[in-house]
Amino acid sequence: MNVNRQTKAKIFSPLTHKFVKTQPNITNVCSTQTERSKRTAIKIYTRTGDKGVSSTFTGERRPKDDAVFEALGATDELTCTIGLAQEYCHETGQTFVEELEQVQCFLQDVGSCLATPYSSAKDSHLKRTTFDGSAVELLERWIDAHSAELPPLTNFILPSGGKSSTMLHLARATCRRAERR
Repeated sequence: MNVNRQTKAKIFSPLTHKFVKTQPNITNVCSTQTERSKRTAIKIYTRTGDKGVSSTFTGERRPKDDAVFEALGATDELTCTIGLAQEYCHETGQTFVEELEQVQCFLQDVGSCLATPYSSAKDSHLKRTTFDGSAVELLERWIDAHSAELPPLTNFILPSGGKSSTMLHLARATCRRAERR
């Protein structure tokens, strides 16, 4: 990646399923005031959760401790953990940093699906949040390719081996919890 990680930020675009590289000030996503005025600003708070309820993508109101929001939170935590692991891997020159970023993109898609319960989803909601199994196939190919480079496992591995390795172990454990949710 040709991003100077100290002066540039990345914002995930749900429309393109890619990261947009920007300056740290997120208001600079558009280059001109005219372009900025054409966009609807997205706030990072809604004030709708202050009473212990929140909304799904379909608009359905559910308690914040609902299984949907537990799964969304676990998936969000996994994305953050992978992001930190990605930074450590970048520092050590690992070759799979872009793969970790793509995993984060896949998890955004997973979050969209989780936020769209079938019980309240219309066809239009499902059409925008459905994806095929190609992401799973790609992940399995990556796992197989990286596993082929390692010696066969003969016992459990203790999470260690430096910051990047330990963060990847933490991401693995966080992923297991997200799967259970």
